Amino acid sequence: MNQAENNDPGCGSPAEYEASKGRACRVLILGGGFGGIYAAIELERALRGRDDINITLVTRDNHFLFTPMLHEVAASDLEMNTIVNPLRKLLGRAKTFTGNIEAIDLERRCVSVAHGFDRHVHELSYDHLIVALGSSTNFFGLPGVQDAALTIKTLDDAIELRNRLITNLEEASSECTAGERQPLLTFVVVGAGFAGVETMGGINDFLREAIRFFPNLSPELVRTTLISSEEFILPELGNKLGAYAQRKLADRGVEIVTRARVTAARDGRVELSDGRTILATTLIWAAGNAPNPLLAALPIAKSAGRILVNDSLEVEGFPGVWAVGDCALIPDRKNGGCYPPTAQHAIREGRCVARNVAADILGRRRKSFRFSTLGRLAAIGRRTGVANIFGLNFSGFLAWWLWRTVYLFKLPRLEKKVRVALDWTLDLCFAKDFACVTARSPLNLMTSKSAARKGASRAA
Repeated sequence: MNQAENNDPGCGSPAEYEASKGRACRVLILGGGFGGIYAAIELERALRGRDDINITLVTRDNHFLFTPMLHEVAASDLEMNTIVNPLRKLLGRAKTFTGNIEAIDLERRCVSVAHGFDRHVHELSYDHLIVALGSSTNFFGLPGVQDAALTIKTLDDAIELRNRLITNLEEASSECTAGERQPLLTFVVVGAGFAGVETMGGINDFLREAIRFFPNLSPELVRTTLISSEEFILPELGNKLGAYAQRKLADRGVEIVTRARVTAARDGRVELSDGRTILATTLIWAAGNAPNPLLAALPIAKSAGRILVNDSLEVEGFPGVWAVGDCALIPDRKNGGCYPPTAQHAIREGRCVARNVAADILGRRRKSFRFSTLGRLAAIGRRTGVANIFGLNFSGFLAWWLWRTVYLFKLPRLEKKVRVALDWTLDLCFAKDFACVTARSPLNLMTSKSAARKGASRAA
């Protein structure tokens, strides 16, 4: 096990920092999602010119993924590289450590991270720790669902879903599967929140546009089904916009099943709580989030698996430990309850926690986190959307245009904005691309090559 370079006592308070001049203060950020990335960017700004402070971002990937546009990659509206920003271009002075977090030791104030092809472990010490680990997919322990379902949380997920759509079309088009086409051409999305509805809208458009290139198939064979446990889809936007989105999707051939839940998935069958069974080889799960498994071992106060923090986003009883994003439960003093786990909140939380960490280091006063939701938007396919902004409802083309405008503005770096705008422009002129592309991580690729070499050596 490799030890971090600097294992001095920390500078967790201004007094400690002044008493330990000559030692670098270490700020460690765990997670490369919205909360973690924007905390790192804001820390760079707040602590510019302070060479005695080390900022390190620990993340599984060496890029920041703009998740609101994942469904557009799955539906072939965008190329996959347009929604990822390399961390080394996005960040300036902050260091990045790419690896998998193995354990967090709050007593010893260090984090164990495994990386490299041999998965060796480093211990990274900290004086301030920002936990922004996000969430994982919640399958609710339903029989067969985790093994059968695709998810839509990572870039690999989007690529795998796109490949599944294309592969199923190719397989259904072959003569030998003429009697088994319906399950191959049935696609079930579970969860009618933003992720589920946007994914369904995107893949439904993709399938119905692509099928005209398969002479053996007809549009009537494609079955797309959206499962919602609520009366209307998109309940976050209210019944009026939910009913509008539901009507538009239904007009485009999407079958919407409401007030029903999936109870099991086995042998190519999706079983519902209302007794129905859907024969489908593709199940896409967007029905819920679970706390990051790493949080369970932390000896800190939690609710529903999320870390309880105070108004300044610090964990009570653990000075120098902070939490933001999906993994944190942040009290909303103005409206009661807690802030929702959305990207727009995580961005502001990341900035707020960075300012408070900088304030602690520099001996300044902290600020409480306060933010009111600006709006919610969803794209539902065919240049149609629904939105609620500052309490005003929008639907149709205007809402779709607002969705693209808002998220294009939020996408980091001018280079990526231009690439996305170009892809969207080309998409207006040309048919979607449906070439099947296999993506493997460098680690898996190296492992497979190493295994092949070992096999060749044994054979020799």
